[in-house]
Amino acid sequence: MRFADRDTIFAYSGADEAVTMTFRPPWPTSQIDKFATSNADLLILIGRILLAWVFVGSAYGALTNFSGSVGYFRSLNLPVPQLFTTITVLLEILISAGLILGIGTRYCANLVLLFVVAATAIAHRYWEYPAGPQQIGQYNNFLKNISILGGALLILVTGGGRFSFDRRLAG
Repeated sequence: MRFADRDTIFAYSGADEAVTMTFRPPWPTSQIDKFATSNADLLILIGRILLAWVFVGSAYGALTNFSGSVGYFRSLNLPVPQLFTTITVLLEILISAGLILGIGTRYCANLVLLFVVAATAIAHRYWEYPAGPQQIGQYNNFLKNISILGGALLILVTGGGRFSFDRRLAG
């Protein structure tokens, strides 16, 4: 038995004789399910763009205030903060372009996962701050990064969707 799509099952009965059976869930399909299913490719594109937007904004901010970014990384006691800032900006640009255009989308999702885990471990250790506004700010950034990880996992599963260069290159 194998599935052709979410509603159709091919069952084999005997010597290569296929019988098609339709499966429908016993509950009614909601309007939200219908909307999501019929607009999945567009919604994946929008999701990719929204996920990339945080990296676009961060790269833009670092490029327009490079010395401030270097100073921030210096305050975290990172070695060679200029190099660290440069690599960070380049990765953010690569991630942004890959997600928005849908080029190597699943590879970009993996890169997001690695990048955000590293960024969170380095820069958003909220538990090291005294109770108060700084700790709250770092905790909010920590939670934001957890959400980004969730988005990256979803993109890893779905891939780029129909509106991506990945799909165009695959044929």
